[in-house]
Amino acid sequence: SSEVYCYGNLLHTIQMAKLFEDSKTFVDMRLNNPPAKTLEDFEALMTAKNNTPTAEDLKKFVDEYFSPKGTELTAWDPTDWKEHPKFLDNVIDADLKQWGQDLNNIWKQLGRKMVDDVSKRPELYSIIPVPNPVIVPGGRFIEFYYWDSYWIVRGLLYCEMYDTVRGMINNFKSMVQRIGFIPNGGRVYYWGRSQPPYLTSMVKSYVEFTNDYQFAIDSLDELEHEFEFFMNNHSVQVKGHDMAVYRDSSTGPRPESYSEDVESAKVFQTDAEKEDHWSELKSAAESGMDFSSRWFIDSAGGNSGNLTNLKCRSVVPVDLNSLLYWNAKLIAEFHTKAGNTAKAATYEEKAQKLFVAIKEVLWNPNVGVWQDFDLINQKHRDYFVPTNLWPLWVKAFNTTESKNISESVLAYIKKNKLDSFPGGVPNTLNPTGEQWDYPNVWAPMQYGMVQALLNLETVDARKLGLDWAYRWVLSNFKAYRDDLHMYEKYNAEVFGGHGGGGEYGVQTGFGWSNGVIIEWLAKYGRELSSGNNCTC
Repeated sequence: SSEVYCYGNLLHTIQMAKLFEDSKTFVDMRLNNPPAKTLEDFEALMTAKNNTPTAEDLKKFVDEYFSPKGTELTAWDPTDWKEHPKFLDNVIDADLKQWGQDLNNIWKQLGRKMVDDVSKRPELYSIIPVPNPVIVPGGRFIEFYYWDSYWIVRGLLYCEMYDTVRGMINNFKSMVQRIGFIPNGGRVYYWGRSQPPYLTSMVKSYVEFTNDYQFAIDSLDELEHEFEFFMNNHSVQVKGHDMAVYRDSSTGPRPESYSEDVESAKVFQTDAEKEDHWSELKSAAESGMDFSSRWFIDSAGGNSGNLTNLKCRSVVPVDLNSLLYWNAKLIAEFHTKAGNTAKAATYEEKAQKLFVAIKEVLWNPNVGVWQDFDLINQKHRDYFVPTNLWPLWVKAFNTTESKNISESVLAYIKKNKLDSFPGGVPNTLNPTGEQWDYPNVWAPMQYGMVQALLNLETVDARKLGLDWAYRWVLSNFKAYRDDLHMYEKYNAEVFGGHGGGGEYGVQTGFGWSNGVIIEWLAKYGRELSSGNNCTC
């Protein structure tokens, strides 16, 4: 952590002055002098101004002691980019094929590499040095992010950019080696939190496309370390089972949203209460769903309220525990390939324990689906979230029960009218104004739900899964055709509409949206037609 970028009087004073429209701007700026001199000169300024500098005083200080954000990165043209990847041959419709070509071109716009100075003088930057170039999400997110990268990697693999993917995975492995886990994103101010753990499944994706199991075997130390990091540092006991919750380990407001967090904490009276609130904000950020009523627990045990009702650390999430199950299964698979039978058996046992926990704690027989579990009120949280279906995606269910599970899941979908939205299935059904609530729709959630339904291998579930995939592709195509942008999030209520709400404006680019569309064009391009404007 850094006293300039992560905590301290300089950070507090400048961020509370609100010099920038986006709080993230300041903590992404480069230091012009060593941290010690910067801090020393800042304290001298504070003394000279009787600890009450004006906004103009602070602006002059920032202009002198910091360089604009983005100077640590330079545009990078991926060396393994192909003008006509083979997936385009699977797309019959001419307009959709051109769209696929455009999305392939966008990878070049999102390529970044770090300037040499970052590795030589890392103390001047908030960015975490990594050895290889990256594909970034886009918009305000000019650095790499952890869970975004899973869907970016999938898209890159369909574009045959294997070297880029291998480099990105090696970047993540290097962070596990140096830091002990993969932070939320590539900045030091994310030091207290990770994101949903997709590294192991990134490695599996790479192996699926390249058959390079040796790479997976060589990655086992880092994959095991990450798995154990979550099980050791995020663990809770629930009904006799070891499970995991999202949990940040840092103190103070989020540096990248500092003034916003200070403002939202004003309703709390004590420092301990404020600290607790900030921890909930950062834990919810670790989930990737920042923010959502998924994490609200009100006084009645419901999901009403606002950010002061965040209780993320007290919610046992379906997705995190499903991903950890998947990771353990994949680690066991890689050990089996390496001939490490004892280690493979160890991780099969870890996976089996999570399998049982997911069934006994998270499955709600009253509604016929898995649901997050509220530790405060000791009950299931009976609200729709796409991640309720994640055990189906990662196959953490008994496949001999597929028919019964399919019937109950499809009944749940029908009851909640999830198939009624022209722009995709919303993240929740609760319109709070938070970006991970209704009516926003997100590519990774559509992807997980479709994979979940397909994994049931029943006729009705497969039909619905394909319907949702086709609808998503065509809705995204309409949005792209209208203004030539791919968006971070979309609008469930509008066929081809982009999303809104939350802490920042609409972002374009956009890494995971591109990745999902490329994969589905590759898989379903022979069936799709741009003339079929599905509006439900």
